[in-house]
Amino acid sequence: MSAIICSVDVVLLTVDEGVLQVALLERDHDPFCGALSLPGGFIHPDEDQDTQGSAARTLRDKTGIVSPYLEQLSTFSGPGRDPRGWSLAVAYYALVPHVLIAASARREVSLRPAREARGLPFDHSEIVRTALQRVQSKSSYSSLPVYLCGETFTLPELQSVYEVVLGESINKVSFRRKMDELELLEPVEGKLAGKAHRPAQLYRLRPKFRQTLALTDRGFNPG
Repeated sequence: MSAIICSVDVVLLTVDEGVLQVALLERDHDPFCGALSLPGGFIHPDEDQDTQGSAARTLRDKTGIVSPYLEQLSTFSGPGRDPRGWSLAVAYYALVPHVLIAASARREVSLRPAREARGLPFDHSEIVRTALQRVQSKSSYSSLPVYLCGETFTLPELQSVYEVVLGESINKVSFRRKMDELELLEPVEGKLAGKAHRPAQLYRLRPKFRQTLALTDRGFNPG
């Protein structure tokens, strides 16, 4: 009996020009040589402490990105997902601000609209769909979309990112009330953005939420 193929795949998501994008790489070997696919790779048992470590290493090595947020998504397995044999892939999703991708990503990284990512090799299209469902659901009751923002941002910028992820508009007053309830943000003293006659306060995550999500028991009241 042949050995089971064990690997990790990472759905790297970012927001660019108001669209949720997924990072893809062109495969340089068979199977599916030349096709765009998710960053992925084999687990290195002599190097990786766990699959989280495998995913972080794979993402760094394949894309040049160290993600501020990386979470396990699901396990995808079976005899039909890889033509080389029975395989098991532990999938993760990563949220990265576009400014980080622009500054650090390798030139080989291609961004595509995540909701249009169809026809990918293996079961990568299914993995992307599952990641989008998870991110959308979790964003409705948590601070998850903040990881798609840069280090500092205005409240309108943050609301816009939430709306891109959720796929619907949010009432401005309700959104700002929810941000206050979560006690998620702190103003950056002396820092304003925008035009001189209409400056906007810049905010950043409070230290205790930089590695931990803030949660709410109610949604963001779509308008």
